[in-house]
This record gives sequence, C-alpha cells and structure tokens, in this order.
Amino acid sequence: LKEIKRYLNIYFLFIKNCLIAQLEYRTNFAIAMLIECAFLFTKVLYIIVIFNVGVTINGLEPYEILMFIGSYTIITGFMDAIFFPNISRISQYVRSGELDLYITKPLSLQFIVSFRYFDFGLAIPNIIVGIVMVVVAWLKVGIDISLFNITGYIILSILGLIITYPVLMFPTLLSFWVINTSELNNITFALWDFNNMPMQIYGKVLQKIGVFLIPIFIITNFAPMFVMGLLDTTYIIWSIVAAILFNLLLRLFWTLALKSYSSASS
Repeated sequence: LKEIKRYLNIYFLFIKNCLIAQLEYRTNFAIAMLIECAFLFTKVLYIIVIFNVGVTINGLEPYEILMFIGSYTIITGFMDAIFFPNISRISQYVRSGELDLYITKPLSLQFIVSFRYFDFGLAIPNIIVGIVMVVVAWLKVGIDISLFNITGYIILSILGLIITYPVLMFPTLLSFWVINTSELNNITFALWDFNNMPMQIYGKVLQKIGVFLIPIFIITNFAPMFVMGLLDTTYIIWSIVAAILFNLLLRLFWTLALKSYSSASS
C-alpha cells in the first residue's frame, strides 16, 4: 500500500509539472485546444448527418448511436491525455538511447515511460463534449438515471481505459526489435476509430475478434451497451478478465522486450 501511495503521489507530480509546463506556453496550449475543437466540429457534422438521414443500425436509433459516439469521445480524451503523449515517445527513447536515462531512475521503468507526460490540451475538449453527448443521449433515450446504471457505466468505462493501455502498447514495444514502428502505430490508431460507431455495424466474426482477440470493442462499446440493456453477463465478466489478462500479458512482453534492448552505452 505504501508503494501504491508513492506511485500515485509521483503520478500527480507528473501531472502537475505537465500542467505548469503547458501553461508556460499558453499560446501553444490554446492552439492545441483549438485544433482539437476543429476535429470535434467535424465529428459533430458527422452526427448531424446521422440525425438528418435518420439512420438506424440493427435497431439502434440516432440518439442511441450518439451514446456510443459520446462514450468514444470521452475515452479518446483520456487516451489523448494519458497514453498518446507517452506511447508515441517510446520508440524514440529506444532509438536515441534516452531510455538509458530512465533506467537509472529509482522507479519502475514501465511506469515512467508510460505515464511521464499528461496532455491537458487534447483531453479537455474531448471529455467535455463527450460528456455532453452522453448526457443528451441518456435523457433522449430515456435510460433510467439510477445509481446502478451510472456506476456500471463508469466502471465499464474505467475497464475500457485500462484495456486501452495494452492495446496501444503492444505494437509500440516492437520498437525494441524494429527500427521504425510508426506504421504499426498508425494501424493501431486506425483500429481505435473502429469504436467511433456501435460494434453492431460489423459482422459477428469481426465483433468476436474485436471483443476477445483484440479487445478494441470493449473500450467504448460496453459502457453504453450496459445502460441500454444490450450487454450480456458473459461480456461483463470478460471485460474484467480482459483488463487483468491483457495487462499481465503486456508485462510479460515488456520484460521480454527489455531483454532485447541494447543501450546507447552498450
């Protein structure tokens, strides 16, 4: 417990330092938020098209689809803040030998390279807009505003965020063997966009792959499916198992990757 408390304190220090650093360059911070708002604006236009056409997907009405899009937007905000700024740097650490510096720190190496940076500029617009989408959809669909539904939605969203970490990290760790993993990362982030819409738009085989083999659909689909009564108990159990299993597999893969690392100082 003392060790957990220590790492939480260190993580909050990381966040605090990143906020201070970003606010020192307020113009860059504002531009980052404006760019992210521009991306969100294009997403809103996409939603407007859905409502104008009145499209339904396997019985899902436009406001139900909005629930999925809002959930995706919220998790994307957290992903952009927590994981993207760190995971995108790992291959550079390996190529430049900067990883040597982090190895000497009295902290878990995996922790420091995974959570050293936090980006507020990317997170704030996505999280705010995503919450608005979810609230509007929740009310329009007529989902019961109960402690059970709210708690279930939050827990499944957290589990999705936990699963996001290994899903994004696995391709990045190939940088310990491959010089450039940018294309692999591009494929990974392209897979991320599969969550922009309900997984019901895909075939059953692809749904099974996206739930059990590459658990990309757990990340943003399970929470809205739960509150709409579309999530089987099997899937709920699997979301918990998957969060533990894939992070354990990541830890094993991380250990294997480190054994292949050749430092800049040999």
